[in-house]
Amino acid sequence: MIRLKKTIAFVLVLFSTNLWGQSFTLKEAVDYSIAHHVQIKNAQIDIANADAKINEIKAMGLPQVNGSLNYTNNLIIQRMFIPANTFNPSAPANEVVAAEFGVKNSGFANFGLSQLLFDGSYLLGLKASSVYKELSVKSLTQSKQQTAENVSKAYYGILVNEKRKQLFSLNVGRLDTLLKETKALYAQGFVEKVDVQRLEVQANNLKTEFDNVTRLQEMAYSLLKFQMGYPMEEPIVLKDNLEQIKLNNSLVADLNSPFEYANRIEYSILKTQESLAELDLKSQKAGYLPRLILNANYGFNTGRKVVEELVTKPWFDNATFGFAIQVPIFDGFSKKYKTIQSENNLRKVRQSFDLVKSSIDLQRNQSMISLKNSLESLKEQKENLGLANEISRVSRVKYQQGVGSNLEVLNAESSLKESQVNYFTALYNALIAKVELEKVNGTLYND
Repeated sequence: MIRLKKTIAFVLVLFSTNLWGQSFTLKEAVDYSIAHHVQIKNAQIDIANADAKINEIKAMGLPQVNGSLNYTNNLIIQRMFIPANTFNPSAPANEVVAAEFGVKNSGFANFGLSQLLFDGSYLLGLKASSVYKELSVKSLTQSKQQTAENVSKAYYGILVNEKRKQLFSLNVGRLDTLLKETKALYAQGFVEKVDVQRLEVQANNLKTEFDNVTRLQEMAYSLLKFQMGYPMEEPIVLKDNLEQIKLNNSLVADLNSPFEYANRIEYSILKTQESLAELDLKSQKAGYLPRLILNANYGFNTGRKVVEELVTKPWFDNATFGFAIQVPIFDGFSKKYKTIQSENNLRKVRQSFDLVKSSIDLQRNQSMISLKNSLESLKEQKENLGLANEISRVSRVKYQQGVGSNLEVLNAESSLKESQVNYFTALYNALIAKVELEKVNGTLYND
């Protein structure tokens, strides 16, 4: 019995999930996007490639072993011209013999080992590959922050539209009720037909706008799914609501409060690029240093008139061991000009720090002003919305009591609708300004 209840409960949960879709808070939506968005996955592949690049460079410093097996068939053996009396003392002194030097078939087998003992460019390249991986990791963080920003804006857009839909639905219901009451009054001869027609036009327009908002909400959900990497065909539900979001002046930090530029991923990436540029310059200069390489070879060779004897007759071994020092002497000033380019690149990166700092300061200032203005506008529009609601209520009461006109009710409804639009525009702008401020302060998303 207990097992049956658990099974039924599981089926109900599964059915509910399939029917209504997976539900997300804003944080859960961001986490989902971090795990599923293609841009994030590609950035993670870049990190895997950076790891592989490090191992590739490390492999250059490990022993390199190669084996080879060669067979040569001398179709026409080259002849060497030597004095005939070299082999025949009785031959005339001026006689020359064309003697074959070599055999018809020859074989060679060899195993070679080389080991890089010292190369300044290699050591710096190995270090640069680790810094390159660090750059890939920071690029991943940047992609995560961008994704978090896009998801947050799309999420907030749905919440605002949902609230707007609810108020539009109330407006439609309220106007429908008023239209029914006016039709009843018209049937009794208390109002004119034009009063009914005005309300019908207003009601039709309001329903059309409600349908437009509904379609826009569908587009907003599609945008959120796209930003999250969520399947378009699957339904989705948002757990958060506007009442849970804090929008007040406490969000605005004092411009004089401590701020670390390193909190911004753009600045951190620039620091890593500076390290790469420094290593590149050192690598160019290290090209003037000698390279030391160890070499060892062990092999066998043989030569026979017929192919079969390559297998039946013995092969003779040989071995070599030695060091090679490669000293760069003159390369046509190639390394000199490469060094100049590296120095210029490093100077460009260092000059960019002031620009990035100024850009961050400007963004922070603009974002704080934008949020302050948005919060002030939101406060004013909220007050206007309250006044418009009260005016609309009073005008309906006056009309129902016969002391107000139908036109007055319509004007009040139009003002209410306009106030609602202005309020939700201000609310969305404030939410976007909040996201922008968190972004420029480097607090929007942290691993």
